[in-house]
Amino acid sequence: MPGNTIGQAFTLTSWGESHGTAIGGVLDGVPPGISLDIEKIQKALDRRKPGGPHGLTSPRQESDQIHILSGLYEGKTLGTPLSFLIYNTDQRSGDYDAFKNVYRPGHADYSYTMKYGHVDHRGSGRASARETAIRVAAGEIAKQILQSFFPTLQVTAAVIQLGSQKLNAPWLGHSYPENPLFCPEERTIQPWTSYLNDIRFQGRSVGALIEVHVKNMPAGLGEPVYDKLDADLAKALMSINAVKGVEIGDGFSCVNAENGYDELSAETPTKHLTNKAGGIVGGISTGQDIICRVALKPTSSTLQSRKALTKDEIPVDVSITGRHDPCVGIRAVPIVEGMVSLVIMDHFLRWQGQCGSKFRK
Repeated sequence: MPGNTIGQAFTLTSWGESHGTAIGGVLDGVPPGISLDIEKIQKALDRRKPGGPHGLTSPRQESDQIHILSGLYEGKTLGTPLSFLIYNTDQRSGDYDAFKNVYRPGHADYSYTMKYGHVDHRGSGRASARETAIRVAAGEIAKQILQSFFPTLQVTAAVIQLGSQKLNAPWLGHSYPENPLFCPEERTIQPWTSYLNDIRFQGRSVGALIEVHVKNMPAGLGEPVYDKLDADLAKALMSINAVKGVEIGDGFSCVNAENGYDELSAETPTKHLTNKAGGIVGGISTGQDIICRVALKPTSSTLQSRKALTKDEIPVDVSITGRHDPCVGIRAVPIVEGMVSLVIMDHFLRWQGQCGSKFRK
């Protein structure tokens, strides 16, 4: 009931707050005998962590060093719960003293207080994006396990829109050189960098649109009614901080389309001529690329003055100071990849338990 666990056959439970001693997670349902590359897990965490030299993210300095506590022996999974933690090392809780008795607009202070009676206001506590480091680590573990079964499977996300700035051409899910903005279009990186620096200098923030592709996806994963693969993907992606919308395939543009189906042909490897459905029909994967888009709102912590209430319901004007991202969307790319990997891993184990060990062609 508390909602700190996701998945059925492959589950992640996360714990911890932004300014607590540590954050951590427990993965259960991990298949035994799988070799894990800890360096790759750390590299995934490094992609998400704040404090990069480019100055485009929060200056909070966290090493995000992962410590695996159980479930691994001599580099291989035991099949037992795999637990890990990441210490918080650069908290500056005093930055939030002025907001201890204020409901900050766009933050979870008010809603958390309505539910629990009080709230950890320091860096937003449990509502902080700090928790997403656990999702990235768990997602990379899920990806490595998936690739032990499907070596060519790839989960790749990119920022396709930053505030009002869009790519010059559609992104087709190909890999791209790593860059601070997770922009897949080389000629767009510098204009976006200038744009975001201008936003940062003004003390403002902007939102972002992330697109994720799963290539070489097996067909047959998912359930037909309540646990549809697309429904579980939507839930997992909506659970990420600041996400306010999720599209799969053609998404909302299907409203204006003349038809919403993909014709079939034996002449194509995936047996489909188009991919309007985003690789999922009837809640089950078709073997085509899974394509999702995720909309993230602007960061709520900015220097602009806004109307708020104290916990005694006294009107006040507040300006949020501290260490914040001018766009949370750019650090959300590895989080999106992680959540998609977790969902696919969960559905793979569920398929394996019900349908056997060979995929149909």
